[in-house]
Amino acid sequence: MKTLDWKNLPFGYMKTDYNVRCFYKDGKWSKPEVSTSEYIDVHIAATGLHYGQEAFEGLKAYMGKDGKIRLFRWEENAKRLFRSADGVKMAEVPQELFREAVFKVIELNRKFVPPYGSGATLYIRPLLYGSGAEVGVKPASEYVFLVFVTPVGPYFKEGIKPVNMLICRDIDRAAPLGTGTFKVGGNYAASMRAIIAAKHGGYSSTIFLDAKEKKYIDECGPANFFGIKNNTYITPKSESILNSITNMSLLEIAKSIGMKTERRQIPVEELAEFEETGACGTAAVITPIAKIVDPDKNKIYEYCRDGKPGPLSMKLYEKLIAIQCGDAKDEFGWITIVE
Repeated sequence: MKTLDWKNLPFGYMKTDYNVRCFYKDGKWSKPEVSTSEYIDVHIAATGLHYGQEAFEGLKAYMGKDGKIRLFRWEENAKRLFRSADGVKMAEVPQELFREAVFKVIELNRKFVPPYGSGATLYIRPLLYGSGAEVGVKPASEYVFLVFVTPVGPYFKEGIKPVNMLICRDIDRAAPLGTGTFKVGGNYAASMRAIIAAKHGGYSSTIFLDAKEKKYIDECGPANFFGIKNNTYITPKSESILNSITNMSLLEIAKSIGMKTERRQIPVEELAEFEETGACGTAAVITPIAKIVDPDKNKIYEYCRDGKPGPLSMKLYEKLIAIQCGDAKDEFGWITIVE
């Protein structure tokens, strides 16, 4: 393996040595199998291709100052994949099989775990899809669960950088009682028209409103939204957004540093009251928002006027990152050491 420039890694895909695959057939899962191939053989009639029977996860492994590899809340990823599988009627991956596959792929690719202090991490992508052939609309009888890894650089190369976002009313990412609460590829495909339009307009991403009434904040592109005012961390409660593990964690951290927390509907007009706003997710952890533009209402909501992230957003970010990297005490029991 050539020496990698760990401090200048992009946030993108890079080939590693191994991935792990499991196969569901005749009502049961196989043991994990190790592969060196980046490719998979897919039947032309696989339900994952035709009917959207697909779900995935994203988590990271962190190298600590002590030389130990840490996984952050992997059990929550396993539970979410289980819920996503049930949501689109796939064979669920048992938590122990999820753990075995994830830990095995990290151990096999240990040399690709970026060193402590580089700002880079090992990104882990579990994937589940319907591999069985069906022409009628029904669940497959066979499934593939695989896990691959790739080292990635920090989402923001120059440190956390506030971004601008655009409110979208003419495209919906997901509907109440639909698949919005599951981490399935179709939700991301449904968001692309709006996200690409926002980027063409010079914005980082789009903010989706609730599909039913167009009154409340739902998601920030592929991430959860939060706002801060009066020392309170507020994030949307909705039947059509993904339950972000990062957001769950930030809610707990906010309480631990003396903030109040609320998970409730957030009317668009409340954007004028927030002192700080941001998006949160696995990739960037926290993306501070500098400006939110609402073209239909001809309104602009501004934050980070000095060009820097808000103080509470940074406090939350720094504590979460410190726990993930082993620089702070894991008071919540979120970290698992990969032996």
